[in-house]
Amino acid sequence: MSTAEVSRTKAWVMAARPQTLPAAAAPVLVGTGLAVSEGVFAALPALMAFVGAALIQIGTNFANDYYDAVKGADTDDREGFTRVTQSGLIDAGAVKFATLVTFAAAILSGVYLVYVGGLPILVIGLVSVFCGWAYTGGPYPLGYHGLGDLFVFVFFGVVAVVGTFYVQAAAHIEPLITTIPAGTMPPEAFAASLPVAGLSTAILVVNNVRDLETDAETGKRTLAVRLGYRFSRLEFAALVSLAYVVPLWFWLGWGFSASVLLPLLTVPYALAITRTVWTRTDGEALNPALEQTGKLLAGHALLFAIGIALEAGPSVGTGVGL
Repeated sequence: MSTAEVSRTKAWVMAARPQTLPAAAAPVLVGTGLAVSEGVFAALPALMAFVGAALIQIGTNFANDYYDAVKGADTDDREGFTRVTQSGLIDAGAVKFATLVTFAAAILSGVYLVYVGGLPILVIGLVSVFCGWAYTGGPYPLGYHGLGDLFVFVFFGVVAVVGTFYVQAAAHIEPLITTIPAGTMPPEAFAASLPVAGLSTAILVVNNVRDLETDAETGKRTLAVRLGYRFSRLEFAALVSLAYVVPLWFWLGWGFSASVLLPLLTVPYALAITRTVWTRTDGEALNPALEQTGKLLAGHALLFAIGIALEAGPSVGTGVGL
């Protein structure tokens, strides 16, 4: 389909990149599964955590579309999905404005979470929004200096899962707290975040392997550009492997029931994607692989969340929190 045939509404959907939203939903699923297991589930904080995460994801996508175009990183030779700014589907100023509005909405949606989680959530939320903008914007864009992988691992994995659990646990304590109460950030929350962090980063690795040559030509120094195809493929394999080592640790190391091994059902799908990433560099193969990695993240997170939640005892809370 030519750009002339794309409606305004479809262009905005393309800019938002709904195929990346599993990266926003997955940490909320896992954090909520652990909250159920620990008896601190609170529905409204969990819902608002997803809303905030989705808005930050979409805002980051808008920023990426805008800044990659104005910095010249997106060219006609790029094999990825259509970028609306570079292709002229939407005016650059409109995409920049949408970025600001979406990040502002993320901050606004976080007001309730700050009420529930206090100062720690305020700090986490503001830093997350700032880094979402700084991924491709600002004087030192993270994605242009090989730091994109670390950003995704930390904020779309560790911070998102631990934060989701935290706001539900904190909902059972007084509002507007200024410290981190005991038990609201247990080691299990950090460990449970690692599969989400790994698979979320793996999505970015597929994207960067596909764009390695064009990024190198335009001066976008992603980690893939800096270290090459071989390292990027090893990184992808390590990140995917991490997603399956952690459930085994929950089972063997922490004594969770075998239900936490449910994510292992996705191993054949993961192997098929890894085979593609290991052997191909073209968009024809890696565009579907990118979407498949997103589906792997969603499926793995759902099964892991269910497996952890099945550990819940009879005292599990069912309220909506504060």
